This record gives sequence, structure tokens and C-alpha cells, in this order.
Amino acid sequence: MAVRVIKEKCKGCTICVKNCPFNAITMVGKIALIGETCTGCGACVEKCPFKAIEQEKETKAPSNTADYKGVWVFAEQRNNKIMPVVIELLGEGKKLAKEIGCELAAVLCGENVKNLTDELISYGADKVYVADQSELKTYRTDAYTKVIVEAIKKYKPEVMLLGATHIGRDLGPCIAVQCGTGLTADCTGLRIDPETKGLQQTRPAFGGNLMATIICPNHRPQMSTVRPGVMSKAEHNPSLKGEVVNINTGFKDGDIRTTVLEMIQKAGETVSLTDAEVIVSGGMGLGGPEGFELLKKLAAKMGGTIGSSRAAVDAGWIDHAYQVGQTGTTVKPKIYFACGISGAIQHAAGMQHSDYIVAINTNENAPIFEIADYGIVGDLYTVIPALLEALDTIQEEV
Repeated sequence: MAVRVIKEKCKGCTICVKNCPFNAITMVGKIALIGETCTGCGACVEKCPFKAIEQEKETKAPSNTADYKGVWVFAEQRNNKIMPVVIELLGEGKKLAKEIGCELAAVLCGENVKNLTDELISYGADKVYVADQSELKTYRTDAYTKVIVEAIKKYKPEVMLLGATHIGRDLGPCIAVQCGTGLTADCTGLRIDPETKGLQQTRPAFGGNLMATIICPNHRPQMSTVRPGVMSKAEHNPSLKGEVVNINTGFKDGDIRTTVLEMIQKAGETVSLTDAEVIVSGGMGLGGPEGFELLKKLAAKMGGTIGSSRAAVDAGWIDHAYQVGQTGTTVKPKIYFACGISGAIQHAAGMQHSDYIVAINTNENAPIFEIADYGIVGDLYTVIPALLEALDTIQEEV
């Protein structure tokens, strides 16, 4: 619910300013002013000693939800390269659009990005909305939010999907607040209700112990951020045709409150778990960080990369970038090796959709065997060298 200031009662004491957790209140002429970042939490209402701020009653649900048509996908790009999660969202978005009976569109923001429209169309977008402006060269919350919110209000999509990346997790809530709608974060499943044609959004809850399905029946667009590596990627078809719609947003002084001075990329080894077709992950069963050297040999032999459980990351054995699971990266490789990993629910939530899961563990009762396609009860320091030897033999024969 929104809050409003009763000007006649406001004394300009600034208590509300100091107690607002979102810095949404400023003083203008000794009168409190509620800004756009207000979430309606009500903290200022409780703290105001003069009862000069009140919480407005929730307005009735809009009756014009039928005016909203189409499924939109935020086409996140970095350095003029479409992120892999966008291809997954286009694949899922196409299914949703088909069930609803509407078109699929992508929303692309950046500078000199018009060359990416053909790629988005080739992956199934019927239409691409492009905001190609210098202000959008690097991601800034204010700039991207303003562009997309204005586009939503003009073109009225009924569903909008974003990748649950660092950018998507920042951008999604800002768009939802300004559009007066809800947002379901970190979804692992999406489907259309056959009767209402509404979006049913499924996500893990209570630490992964429960799967909650959430709906947004009265507000539009219905918004979700989707974890990378969960959905199947759209098929590439360069013969597909689509429409490109240019959108231009006028920015005034104060619209963008941040300035990017310099982009500094983290030095060192990089890893892309979401793109890997083979992942060899290790857990506490490795016994120490040196165990990952053995896993690297198996991963290299199979053209893959290594991964890790949260416990191994917390122990300081490997960088967080390699963590697979609910608090790490969600992956969907062709083959996933779980070496010395017990199979806690939080880890399983991030890799259970792999095509084939191979578990290696000395404990035959480890939960990982319940979701594994192939299980090997044994010491990984004996099993993996045997696998490497077998792979060498196969390569020699070939």
C-alpha cells in the first residue's frame, strides 16, 4: 500500500527521513516528500509523532488486465553479446506465448546494439523493442528502469521474464514497483493455467524444502526472474522473420543518479558453468582443496569444467564462482559428476535437471544416489583414476 503526507500536519522534523529504510523521503520547503523508491513499508507512518503520514488503503485491482497482450523477454546483453539465459527465456517464452495465443517479444537496451536484433529474431522473437542510446551503454538501474517502464506502459505486455542474473535481480524489482505489479524471483518453472490463461510461477521456498507456485491475477505485467540453466534453450533458425520497433527515451537531469567511471573486470580464471556440457563437481568428500586437481583432469578429458558444493566453497577450497546449487549457479549440463557430494536439497536444486547425473560417494545411503542416473559406491580417489584410464583406452582405440 502507498503512503502519503498530510501537508497540514507535517512539521518538518525529518524523523521520517531518518527512519526510511529506502531513502525515499526528502524535505521540500520543510514538508516531507515521498519519492518513487517508496515501497509502502509503513516505517515512516509508525515513526511520525504528528500523524502527518498515513498509509492509503489498497486500491481495487485494475479491471483492464485484458488490455495487456504478449510475452516479453528482457534481452540482457553485456559488451554487445546476448547472455545465454536470454536464449533460454526465449525458448520458454515461446511456449508460454503459444499457450496464451499471443506474440513473443524481446526488449533490448544498450548502445550500438541494433545488430543483435537479428540474433534475437532467429531464436524466436516475433518482435524486438530496441532502445539504442548512449545513456544505455553500461547498465545503470535508473536508465534501464525508465526505458522499460515507459515501454511497458505504452505497449502493455501481460508477461515479462528476466534472467535471475546480477542485472536481472536488480532491474526486475525496480520495474515491478513502478508498474504497480508483483514479481516472483528465482523461478525454476513456468506454466499457463489452461482456464484463466494466467502465469503460474514456481520457485523453491523454505530452503528448497518446498516448491511454491505463485500467481498474479490482478496486476500486469506478470513478472518473473528465472534462474539461468533451468530452461531449455530456444532453437536457432536464421530464416525466421520478425519486426523491429525502435524506442527512444528522453532523459532529463536527475533521471540517472549514478555515473560509471570505470569498468574493472575481475582478474584470474573465469568459469561459465551455465554453458558447460560436462561438469565435474566436488564436495567435502574430497578431503581438501587438492582434490579439485584430480577433478580438473577428468573435466579436461571430457571437455568440461569443474564445479563445487557450497560446503567446499565455505571451507575455502575453491572460489564461489564454481558453486552449484540454490545459493550458487543452477546448471543443466549433459553430464554432471557429483564427487564426494552428499546431495543436500540445496545442492540438488541447482543440478537435478542435468541430462545424466553420475554420483561417486563412499556412503551408499547418501541422498545424491536418489537423483543419480548412475551411482558408484567407492572412494573417488580410486574411481576417478580408473575412469581416466578407461577414457585413455577408448581414445587410443578410436
